[in-house]
Amino acid sequence: MARTVWDSTVGKKTVMAVSGLIMLSYLVVHMIGNLKIFFGAGEFNHYAHWLRTLGEPFMHYEWTLWVIRVVLVLAVVAHAVSAYQLSRRDIRARPTKYVHRRPRASYATRTMRWGGIILGLFIVWHLLDLTTGTVHTGGFQEGHPYQNVVDTFSTWYGNVIYIVAMLALGLHVRHGFWSAAQTLGAGSRSRDRALKATANVLALLLTAGFIAVPVGVMTGVVS
Repeated sequence: MARTVWDSTVGKKTVMAVSGLIMLSYLVVHMIGNLKIFFGAGEFNHYAHWLRTLGEPFMHYEWTLWVIRVVLVLAVVAHAVSAYQLSRRDIRARPTKYVHRRPRASYATRTMRWGGIILGLFIVWHLLDLTTGTVHTGGFQEGHPYQNVVDTFSTWYGNVIYIVAMLALGLHVRHGFWSAAQTLGAGSRSRDRALKATANVLALLLTAGFIAVPVGVMTGVVS
């Protein structure tokens, strides 16, 4: 049954919707946590340490964090694989271009695929920069996330990469949330306006919330 569902277009769209909502939930929490940086190094570093002790003493040190990471990795992989396979299926179903152009889609809709690629590359860079310190500039300091964040956004390219990725994220969330609602059966003629408004608000809040951090560093509010 699981294979039959996965092989169907509806099944892949459902996997995309559920995995997308899992990642969206994480992004909201992650954004709120990031904004703690405006309360100073002590507050931000304490929050980062708390994440590693979450669930103690029932869970061992960092176990809960690793559970969250595994769930996120599975969600990202499931989302990406579903998107790729649906894209290939769509191309095979229509190998030649339409004679008449289809109605103009929104900018977010037309850039969903490129936005997904940009976000995928950004996730890799972000992890190598602030989790492992592999590509970090200024000397990565284990256990000092506040200073590491300030180091990253003290470089012009760190700001450019992050801001471009967050703009792509906003467009992705704006279209993806509404699409997920339609796939999961939440959409209707009476609810579509509210769902689209929710998607717009979520996209705007996430984009502004994440971009506030590099802007804070650039303007000296965070230093």
